[in-house]
Amino acid sequence: MDKIIVFDFGSQYSNLICRRVREANVYCELLPFDTSAEEIGKMRPSGIIFSGGPSSVYFKNSPRPDKKIFEMGIPILGICYGHQLIVDRFGGVVRKSDGREYGHADLIVDNKTDLFNGLADRIKCWMSHGDAAEMLPPGFEILGHTENSFSAAIANRQRKVYGIQFHPEVVHTEHGIEILKNFVRTISKAKPSWNMKSFTEAAIDEIKQKVGEEKVLCALSGGIDSATVAMLLDKAIGENLKCVFVDHGLLRENESALVSKLFKQHLQSEVIYVNAEKQFLEKLKGISDPEMKRRIIGEEFARVFMDVVKENGPFQWLAQGTLYPDVIESGVSKGPASAIKSHHNVAGLPEWLSLKTIEPLRTLYKDEVRRVARLLGMPNEFIQRHPFPGPGLAVRIIGEVTSEKIRIAKSASKIIEEELVASGLYHNVWQAFASVGDDRAVGVVGDQRLYGHIVIIRIVESIDAMTADWCRLPYDLLRRLSDRITNEVEDVSWVTYAVSSKPPSTIEPQ
Repeated sequence: MDKIIVFDFGSQYSNLICRRVREANVYCELLPFDTSAEEIGKMRPSGIIFSGGPSSVYFKNSPRPDKKIFEMGIPILGICYGHQLIVDRFGGVVRKSDGREYGHADLIVDNKTDLFNGLADRIKCWMSHGDAAEMLPPGFEILGHTENSFSAAIANRQRKVYGIQFHPEVVHTEHGIEILKNFVRTISKAKPSWNMKSFTEAAIDEIKQKVGEEKVLCALSGGIDSATVAMLLDKAIGENLKCVFVDHGLLRENESALVSKLFKQHLQSEVIYVNAEKQFLEKLKGISDPEMKRRIIGEEFARVFMDVVKENGPFQWLAQGTLYPDVIESGVSKGPASAIKSHHNVAGLPEWLSLKTIEPLRTLYKDEVRRVARLLGMPNEFIQRHPFPGPGLAVRIIGEVTSEKIRIAKSASKIIEEELVASGLYHNVWQAFASVGDDRAVGVVGDQRLYGHIVIIRIVESIDAMTADWCRLPYDLLRRLSDRITNEVEDVSWVTYAVSSKPPSTIEPQ
């Protein structure tokens, strides 16, 4: 299968480049910028994309790729910082720009031979740079310019090296996906063979080869990721699979009953149910630090799994619904971007967990998982449910996890979901829930003063959870949410609405 490699130089959009390439039906993978030419050679990519980044090429310790990569004959596209790397590498000059460009700019296309083939003469593009090429390297020609950048798009066709100063991967750039398609399919000649049908078939075959006749324990969370993994395993290894669903006391309202019903109806394999609420909540007592909470939950999951292995085993494998964004946000990819947060199924599992790990969805984004789930025959009620974090309400409770906060988060979140369903908006948003912390505010309930909790409503739109924007809800809906939560959830005096996008915020508060 043909593939494109994206080198991560620390841009907040690096992962988005991968998504856009996959939308062109070509497999794409994000790698650290210092991945060796030898390793790249083994992967045999059709093309390489250098992401943007916060550094400047004239800084002494600026991140740079292996020099040998430029001599491999693989087509290269540099974006923003990647564009400047190319200029610098081949003998051009990059300087701090007097006319910095941030936001929209008009790109005038001077040459439509390949990268801009089939596009308009003028394109609105998204700029985010303070540096620019002052002098181009020998052998490079200008493909496009803006008011402040005489070389906003360049190429050395003999070397198959291209550079663009703007970001084609963001929605603010017109025809950005077409520009990337031109590089991926026309210049790199990558065949559009990446689709979820071929992935599903390959995943089942790979599971068979990897597991053989050994036994697998699949950790079910109630979400679509782990359920899809279970269905893949069910088809691949049948009776050699058992599933375990752990109720850690941090689930949504009535979650355990709903999940139990769905699993019994749609999974052939045995499902082991474990009520570990007391065990988890006892370990979380007095813990306020978000990362500590995540790690404690990961460790307790591992302890529960080990008990299940002893009682129902032997098992050689533990299967998990880890996704590509989980891996990236946990900092496991070793790129220049810092870890945002640990995920209990990536960075939270302790070393003493003796089971081998199998993660069939580790290279997928959430929307890709949903397509796999449909191919496997999963019911829509399962597929269309909002994502729910593995650590559960612990990451929606700010500060220490207490029974009172759990009650408030559960009840308020249920109200939010009910009102979104009633208004026909539930399936138009990515995630909707309530958070609660230690802050309190004075209210008046039944003519009496109440020093109650503040509930934060969080509703976002997204495609893959790597980026997200807050939803602009109708005022009447916000009023109903506030009225119901303050009236129906005991000890709540105020309701607020979170209007921070990701970035700079994260979706979950903890």
